[in-house]
Amino acid sequence: TGSGAVARRILASAAGSLKRVALELGGKSAALLLDDADLDAAVPAVVRRCMNNSGQACVAQSRLLTPRHLHQEVAQRVTAALKEWTLGDPADESTRLGPVASARQFDSINRHIDAALDAGATLLAGGACRAAGFERGYFIAPTVFTGVTRTMALGCEEVFGPVLAVMPYDGDEDGIDLANATPYGLSGAVWSGNQTRAMNAARRMRTGQVILNGAPPNPASPFGGFGNPDSAAKMAGSVSKHSSSSNP
Repeated sequence: TGSGAVARRILASAAGSLKRVALELGGKSAALLLDDADLDAAVPAVVRRCMNNSGQACVAQSRLLTPRHLHQEVAQRVTAALKEWTLGDPADESTRLGPVASARQFDSINRHIDAALDAGATLLAGGACRAAGFERGYFIAPTVFTGVTRTMALGCEEVFGPVLAVMPYDGDEDGIDLANATPYGLSGAVWSGNQTRAMNAARRMRTGQVILNGAPPNPASPFGGFGNPDSAAKMAGSVSKHSSSSNP
């Protein structure tokens, strides 16, 4: 449905005839790397979960949370992992990243990127406007920021594009608090070398689904979340109104 406001109107209309309704809204999923995570496995997996379908997925892991002492190393690993994400014609077998869906979405993603720069975030890769080497089409290069705070729009508002925020934290408590610092509660991930520790962190994340150490998706499992996506704009100041995706 796009925004929460549209979802409310649909629900109100459906109530008159008691129709059953499922809603697709938004997400701002965090991948929480604990200090004992296997970075060789975790970083490429998170990049994949963020960049798949050019970031146009409700469950995209668009926030990568890392212990502060590992932040620089993780950021370097992320930029190295992007080399595998070839941007181009989806009909070409060598392509891994195609254009975004529409002119409206292209403009919205660019506004998010510009707003992050204006707010003081540091651009590591990619950027606004059409990707280099493309004269037409809604191609946006895989984009990575550091220096993103939880009060910036990029830290709590859905972009619905190939944009990743790498955010540091100080200790497990702060990491979990940062993961929960968004109104969206759809999906998320935890990476740790200790399954019990990962499970304990996952149980404290306020989200409908948590993926442990890159486990494959189970289509038979329940899918949904909770939260109030409309309040993301109130937390950081809305950058744009755009077609996004899921939070029943």
